[in-house]
Amino acid sequence: MIAAIYARKSTDQSGVADEAKSVARQVEHARAYATRKGWTVDDGAIYVDDGISGAEFANRPGYMRLLNVLKPHAPFDILIVSELARLGREQLETGYAVKQLSQAGVRIVSYLEDREILLDTPTDKFLMAAVNFAAEIERDKARQRVTDAMARKASHGHVCGGDCFGYRNVEVKQTDGRRSHVDREIDETQAAVVRRIFAMCASGLGLKGIAKQLNADGLPSPRSRLGRHRSWTPSTVRTVLYRDLYRGISIWNKRRQSDAWGQRATRRRPENEWIRADVPHLRIVSDVEWDAAHCRLEVARQTYKKAAGGQMWGRPPSGVQSKYLLSGLLRCACCGASMTVRSGTHGLGQRFFYICTSYDHRGPTVCANALRLPMTPADDAIVSKLSEYVLDPAIVEGAIMDGLTELRPSRDVLEARRVALQSEIRTVEDEQAKLVAAIAVAGQVDALAGALRDRERQRSRLRAELAMLDGSDKLSGFDMRQVERDLRERLGEWRGLLRREAPVARQIITVLLDGRIVCTPYKDERCYAFAGRVTFDALLGRVGLTQGMVPVRGFEPRSRG
Repeated sequence: MIAAIYARKSTDQSGVADEAKSVARQVEHARAYATRKGWTVDDGAIYVDDGISGAEFANRPGYMRLLNVLKPHAPFDILIVSELARLGREQLETGYAVKQLSQAGVRIVSYLEDREILLDTPTDKFLMAAVNFAAEIERDKARQRVTDAMARKASHGHVCGGDCFGYRNVEVKQTDGRRSHVDREIDETQAAVVRRIFAMCASGLGLKGIAKQLNADGLPSPRSRLGRHRSWTPSTVRTVLYRDLYRGISIWNKRRQSDAWGQRATRRRPENEWIRADVPHLRIVSDVEWDAAHCRLEVARQTYKKAAGGQMWGRPPSGVQSKYLLSGLLRCACCGASMTVRSGTHGLGQRFFYICTSYDHRGPTVCANALRLPMTPADDAIVSKLSEYVLDPAIVEGAIMDGLTELRPSRDVLEARRVALQSEIRTVEDEQAKLVAAIAVAGQVDALAGALRDRERQRSRLRAELAMLDGSDKLSGFDMRQVERDLRERLGEWRGLLRREAPVARQIITVLLDGRIVCTPYKDERCYAFAGRVTFDALLGRVGLTQGMVPVRGFEPRSRG
């Protein structure tokens, strides 16, 4: 039998060697268990999630890959875990995961308990629910223990998280040599940068200007997110200006990091739940410096308020469509950042243009692409290329035919496979009948019962594949002429909408694009070259074809800068 392995650990062990990590030990023990059972472990079917809570399901890469391979049929027969809690510690989600695996014909085996996790009877389901309940209770108790420990540390001003710019973490030992807690001490090199930020803000410089100046001077910055350039941004400057620790006040528990389901969802807590501690030895800026900077910030905040309503000018709330056609859809080829919209006075009046966000927010030390892309020519170039090439009926119809050719085998191939499947199903059903007769004579023997369950799973898989063949055969029944008529009508509508208001055209472009449009600057010629990829999935879904079967196309317009 082919076996897969799933391993998970909630706490990130980034400072531990790979072979010493809990997930590595889980995989090693699962392999040994499979060897004892005579199963073969597929090296491509080892799924691992390290440092991810058991209450998190949607953002677990290994777990999602595991579920994605179950259809149309699982490539393995058994999934080995250390215990059911490795799949999850939330009752409803874990139960649903077990159900999906069971429906795919995959047996779940715990090597710690040396038993199979069954869902064959109501009793099996009740026992699994009880195990999931206990796992969720344990997760909640662990959360309470961690919260109590963190609250105790926070009340004494000790470190309750990771690194903080301006300080370095120092372990404090007990008399017996064991670690007592982690404290902070001021890093004078970084502290000087913090003081400079407060001074620059008090002098009237904005967040973006401060970030550009710090990057131009090559000053150290906080650690960036994984995969991003380490440099100063307006958001990191703002974080520094509002961090109370720099004025000698440690505040913990400002935000709740997860919701009632245990999934990550940051929310601000009421102020009466905050835990404050005075830490004067960690003060970097004086009260005078703090007040001067925050007076300047308050003046700026009031300046940007409307005369009526008190609404802030600036970026609209999340979820509101941009009024600019390509905002957020363009990417700088030099650094990978998005292109943002800016305006300026030019000859006849105000003109809008796209410019690299990294250059605009962080300065030339992060990205040297200072070439401005006029908005109107860029919008016209993209819309024209989409109308003339991407939404050309001949191209889209060709994509449909490519997809149908790929998905629709010949009738001879389908019929041969159908006959073979029907024969296999009859063979399995004959074996089931013999096993039932043997159980009737010998009684409930575990080996016979296990063999019967195996045959039932095999029968279910064969029937599922037969049903898929029937679905493939239905593709032959497509009325291509009707599809072409519907498609041409839809394409005509979309080409017309592309020439109308930006929000409508933006929705169409967003649906068509596969990723972003990459903008490559040619400074000598003062122009940009565009390269983008589109998919017809959404469009074809509206004319009755299955999504996900159409090749992706590219386009490469060019626009003067």
